[in-house]
Amino acid sequence: MINSAKHSLLLATLLGLSVSALAQTTGIDTAGTVGYVIDQRASVVKSGTGLCWRTGYWTPAMAVEECDPDLVKKAAPMAEPAKAAPAAAAAAPKPAAQKVTLAADALFDFNKADLRPEGKAKLDKLAGDIKGIKLEVIIAVGHADRFGTDAYNQKLSEKRAEAVKAYLVSKGLEPNRVYTEGKGKKQPITKADQCKGPKSKKVIDCLQPDRRVEIEVIGTKAQ
Repeated sequence: MINSAKHSLLLATLLGLSVSALAQTTGIDTAGTVGYVIDQRASVVKSGTGLCWRTGYWTPAMAVEECDPDLVKKAAPMAEPAKAAPAAAAAAPKPAAQKVTLAADALFDFNKADLRPEGKAKLDKLAGDIKGIKLEVIIAVGHADRFGTDAYNQKLSEKRAEAVKAYLVSKGLEPNRVYTEGKGKKQPITKADQCKGPKSKKVIDCLQPDRRVEIEVIGTKAQ
């Protein structure tokens, strides 16, 4: 979860990608430290199995019912009014999140999960920008267009997200900081009345926005 971060992480403009900053949080202690990660819609970021992502600042006292109901119930009888942080104490820096959406066609050939040279160059730039922050977590989510079965597209989206992770790890990022998910064709950007017709180059080009890898970077600006 991210809360009106004063310092948004700025990644250099990459060809074929769009960036949207996030600034909401929940699960915060009295010093303003963030306990959970959220997305740009202020929703808790969860894994494919429904588990919430915790930041490195998380403590049991910051538990929220949506993510840790048992801890919240256990702590409820003991709850005391929160004490105000000392005026002189500086608030801990809040992790900020930035979401980068890379067109899958910029990373992979159509219907493939092997990174193209152009895709590696884009990830090289991203990896370089990440070195300027204290990284909490990176979440890579793969997506596919409507052509093909649900099972096939689910697997393809997962392979693409894993390919992105493997490459970022090869550039020095810690494996346990990079999480992947595949959404298959369940979250298209194109509308139902767009890109009509059977499979053709024109329709494939029209569906390009659906073939993408969303990379969310959460961390604090290096001091």
